[in-house]
Amino acid sequence: MEHGGNEEAMAPLWKIIAVTSIGAGIQFGWALQLSLLTPYSQQLGIPHMWASFVWLCGPISGLLVQPIVGYFSDRTKSRFGRRRPYIVSGACFVAVAVFLIGFAADLGYMAGDKLDATMKPRAVAIFVVGFWILDVANNMLQGPCRALLADLSANNHKRMRIANGFFAFFMAVGNVGGYATGSINTLHKLLPFTTTVACDIYCANLKTTFLIDIVLLVAVTIVAVLSIKETVLQQKDAASGPETPFGKEVISAFKNLSKPMWLLYLVTAFNWIAWFPFLLYDTDWMGREVYGGKAQGTDAEKGLYDLGVRNGAFGLLLNSVVLAFASLVIEPAGKIVGGVKRWWAIVNFILAGGLACTVLITRMAEAFRASHGIVPPPSNIKGGALGIFSVLGIPLSVTFSIPFALASIYSSTTGAGQGLSLGVLNMAIVIPQMFVSVVSGKIDQAFGGGNLPAFIMGAIAAVISALMALFVLPNPPSQASVPAFMAGGGH
Repeated sequence: MEHGGNEEAMAPLWKIIAVTSIGAGIQFGWALQLSLLTPYSQQLGIPHMWASFVWLCGPISGLLVQPIVGYFSDRTKSRFGRRRPYIVSGACFVAVAVFLIGFAADLGYMAGDKLDATMKPRAVAIFVVGFWILDVANNMLQGPCRALLADLSANNHKRMRIANGFFAFFMAVGNVGGYATGSINTLHKLLPFTTTVACDIYCANLKTTFLIDIVLLVAVTIVAVLSIKETVLQQKDAASGPETPFGKEVISAFKNLSKPMWLLYLVTAFNWIAWFPFLLYDTDWMGREVYGGKAQGTDAEKGLYDLGVRNGAFGLLLNSVVLAFASLVIEPAGKIVGGVKRWWAIVNFILAGGLACTVLITRMAEAFRASHGIVPPPSNIKGGALGIFSVLGIPLSVTFSIPFALASIYSSTTGAGQGLSLGVLNMAIVIPQMFVSVVSGKIDQAFGGGNLPAFIMGAIAAVISALMALFVLPNPPSQASVPAFMAGGGH
């Protein structure tokens, strides 16, 4: 680790892997959020166009929490270390949030919600509170975890890249687990008490999956924090010299950003404008546009919607399998194409193509229903939709690793605190998410409802991100231990 110029020996790889395994616990819950909570929110009575505003809590919490947690984790002098107290606290808050979300319908019913009402206001309020806590907790976990990886890499650029690659791999493992459980409609039978008068089978399945998430996250967190012994930070080792107020530190961090870091943030920002519409609405797209169902409709329409959502969860599972393998081959892929910039550009073009293909699949599904009625789509349409989910695992592997690795490298070369630097990078992720959350519902409504307009907006942003990565983003600073593919094109 590096504390104000005192560099310790690089940690063994197994300890870095132990920390990166927390990514599996984080992403297991995140996968459940992405695949199940938008449909669940609509079952509680939140209209489709307002669902994106519920998701706005994630970007807002990320905008505030990660820089704050990063700033203080750079300076914490706890005898347990700098990063571990925040990691443990985040895991505890996840457990509280998951309980509130999973039991929102039951708690709302106990508080006075009517079972036959379309809108269940008390359940919605509990759900939203739990949702906010969950996003805050996830941000408390992710920032310190990535900062701890940089600490354990002891300023070695190659080890930073390897650590972030493993983090992306375990995120994929968590995705596979989350989407697999989300696609099983009989999971509630493992815990019969989850089915209640206010909580149907879909709700009971959601409860069960979140309880599994608590067990997984607690297990990997315990293993990680017990495997690592951080050096207690002394006053003379405090990051960035003298203690300064948080607000001034953030302003200073922005003022002192190098041109490469600013450009990295811009590429990342457009990348997330591209990703967030799909991450927000992918399973809803399967249930609504591909399968032709409705969250609030006839029993047949609800059945089709539920079937589509579960198949969307299976598509996300396939996406995560591809993500896992793609995370392990980033280095050879970068060497083949001539550098990380080119690989980032190529995968963003893949992302743009995948988002554009959702229009083709939707039109095919609509044409099929026009001649066959409200029935599930045939295998070629379903296969095409699942193919989009699968292929997008390739660009997602880069999104989950390269920006964070580059940010850690730039941070280490300038002497900035890893926690705050990664928190500032998170602003380049959450501000675009806030933008998408605000405009996507209005865009969908302006074009007659549905998810396609937001997907097309994402495709355009992906092309912009690709072009910037290819022609504007400079090569990362070189280091003798950095593999050729990280040193830039052609080396």
